Amino acid sequence: MKLSMEEISHENEEEVIVRCYDTQEKWVEAIRAVTAGEVSVSAFAGEKAYRLKLSDIYYFEIVDGCSFLYCEKSVFECRQKLYEFEELCRSSMLFRCSKSMILNADKIQYVRPSVSGRFEATLTNNEKVIISRQYGGELKRLLGV
Repeated sequence: MKLSMEEISHENEEEVIVRCYDTQEKWVEAIRAVTAGEVSVSAFAGEKAYRLKLSDIYYFEIVDGCSFLYCEKSVFECRQKLYEFEELCRSSMLFRCSKSMILNADKIQYVRPSVSGRFEATLTNNEKVIISRQYGGELKRLLGV
């Protein structure tokens, strides 16, 4: 494999071009992780369809078998399953925080201990979510604690 890098002026847009035989190789996944902030998800509100960046999503939740994306002030319906959304979020700041929720660690304002070893996270929009104790280790890793 060959790696080429070129320094460009600020007027030009940065880009990554990948030429490969197999798009499922591990190094291709690593390149996808670099651009994770640009990954977007299809979401719906009523009859309107939207594209939401992962960085705009506060959390993804399954309620009564339906998938929802929560942003700062809006809630969108999503057609992805929890495991599909989790795969899409790999190598980003989104992590599984409970059996039915994936949370964006970048949107956490602060965390405090709760009952039974769980944590309560207050998000930057002042919403509160519970983080199960079995996912506390991943939270600590992402926050560098």
